[in-house]
Amino acid sequence: MSAPTLAGDPHAAAARRPDRGTPRRTGGMARAKRREAIALVMPSLLPILVLSVAPLVMGVALAFTDARLVRHPDYQFVGVDNFVRLADNSFFWDSFRIGMIWAVSVTLLQLVAAMGLALLLNSGLRLQGLTRVLALIPWAMPPVVVAIMWQMIYSPNAGPLNAFLGALGLPDDINWLADFSTALPAVIVVGVWVGMPQTTVTLLAGLQQIPDELHEAAAMDGAGAWRRFTAVTLPSLRPIITSITSLNFIWNFNSFSLVYVLTEGGPGGRTMLPMLFTYLEAFKNRNIGYAAAMGVVLVVVVVLLLAIYLRSQFRSEKES
Repeated sequence: MSAPTLAGDPHAAAARRPDRGTPRRTGGMARAKRREAIALVMPSLLPILVLSVAPLVMGVALAFTDARLVRHPDYQFVGVDNFVRLADNSFFWDSFRIGMIWAVSVTLLQLVAAMGLALLLNSGLRLQGLTRVLALIPWAMPPVVVAIMWQMIYSPNAGPLNAFLGALGLPDDINWLADFSTALPAVIVVGVWVGMPQTTVTLLAGLQQIPDELHEAAAMDGAGAWRRFTAVTLPSLRPIITSITSLNFIWNFNSFSLVYVLTEGGPGGRTMLPMLFTYLEAFKNRNIGYAAAMGVVLVVVVVLLLAIYLRSQFRSEKES
């Protein structure tokens, strides 16, 4: 028979008494963790706020003014007048059409060319490391250097491209970047060449994650190379293809420096992309408010594209 517990036992009373200090200590620890998290995030958050969010807010505010790029700016609030003017600006919407042609063409051709190169690099060819380094060269070059190099290649007088065509007995006096029919295709080729390495590296990483047993099983079932590619490789790479093509399309739609150095939007606006049109309106015509309205429209388009991309990402994650 156990001994009775004394009601006046201080140890027993302490054991029965709830620990009033625990919630207080827990709250203090939570606040300390929040402060620590904020301290860790602030170094990366401040540059985003100063270099991205603040200019975006200022750009949106300028879109509702008649601001001009002058020494002593004096601008007034004009409401939605800039957007009304923009709705009737056929040149801007034509640049949108050209930008869509550019972005879709470059993105699809990049995917096809990068897929072929990734399959080649994944096939175990000799000097594989050197080949990968050479394939990454366009990615490592600054866009301005790439544009100058391709200007020399496309040169109508001393360019190697026309010299090669002349050696084959074909016309060798084509002005690739100044002709109305060849300017946009010529610029698209440069865009594909520049962006292909990044897509290649991404697809190559995906190819190396596909188990060899899947290809071996398909081969034992009598599937040829093309059948294995469509039944094994493509389904395995579908999430990666969706991601990289979505991002490439957004990046290509926002292209500026490459086309600016190559053609400055010419000839006759045949290569005038939306970003280039906005830049010229702001810094050549000095209509900052009007150009800011163009920028707001472009931001809305990019946000919609990002929303489509994120939705496709979430859908592919649910399916997997």
